[in-house]
Amino acid sequence: MKVASFGQVADEYIAAMRTKWRSQKTLLKWQRFATTHALAIRKVPVEAVATEDVLKIVRPLWAERPETAGNIRECVKLVLDHAKARGLRSGDNPAQWAGHLDQILPPPKKLVRGHHAAMPFAGITDFFKSLGIIGGIGARALEFTILTAARPGEVRGATWAEIDVVAKVWIVPATRMKSNREHRVPLCDRALEILEAMRERAVDDLIFPGAKQSSPLSDMTLSKALKAAGGAAYTVHGFRSTFRDWVSEQTNFQREVAEAALAHAVGDSVERAYRRGDALDKRRLLMDAWANFVTGAAADVLKLPHRA
Repeated sequence: MKVASFGQVADEYIAAMRTKWRSQKTLLKWQRFATTHALAIRKVPVEAVATEDVLKIVRPLWAERPETAGNIRECVKLVLDHAKARGLRSGDNPAQWAGHLDQILPPPKKLVRGHHAAMPFAGITDFFKSLGIIGGIGARALEFTILTAARPGEVRGATWAEIDVVAKVWIVPATRMKSNREHRVPLCDRALEILEAMRERAVDDLIFPGAKQSSPLSDMTLSKALKAAGGAAYTVHGFRSTFRDWVSEQTNFQREVAEAALAHAVGDSVERAYRRGDALDKRRLLMDAWANFVTGAAADVLKLPHRA
């Protein structure tokens, strides 16, 4: 097996990927990682990088700068995955979070973003059961919002023309997306059941129509459903954070797949997720796993076999 240092492989990974990164910000982030954040382990043979090496560069930032620390950990993981794919190392990845570092480091602190209070993922199964008992379009729209991890406005404005029942995909056009890019959302079985029920009462092209003809459901209607099901302390938009926390802390799905599911633009990885069919398949696995957790179909998501 060829011997190479972690720094050398990190530089080679950047050189290999930079032509695909459309964002200069992504390239600068990686260069900063390779030359600054990973400085302490640059000379370590890539085949010998162990858990203590990862902790050496992640632990000092874990409490005070959790987002930076999380990004560093993910970069180390990707470089080591790259090295393994090239035959430069073997064995488990010491930068893996679920089932490894989560047993050593405390959960990262949550960033408070705006006013979108998010429900802890541990309580969402019971909440979803309560929501299912409530009747009305607002409750069904909120269920659909949670299952798809979509923005409330995207759900309220959804039309039947955007649904491909055969492919089990909801295609949100670029004109309705914050990113101005078309977003494909894989639909789980429960989401399809909701659509079937709404189709039976359809009055126009809107899936979740409001009180007035040809007007979408209001934000207030979703909030009322949230409150009625016992979620008055949280926000509808906050379920996106609930989903993201669950992915990070309870599954092995890669960060890029989760960010793509949220339609976040984070550089080349998400760009590939929008354009490649296998990325849609990965997101389908992710959203099915999320639906199983939300509905209580998966009692222990840590045992999920998915490794997307």
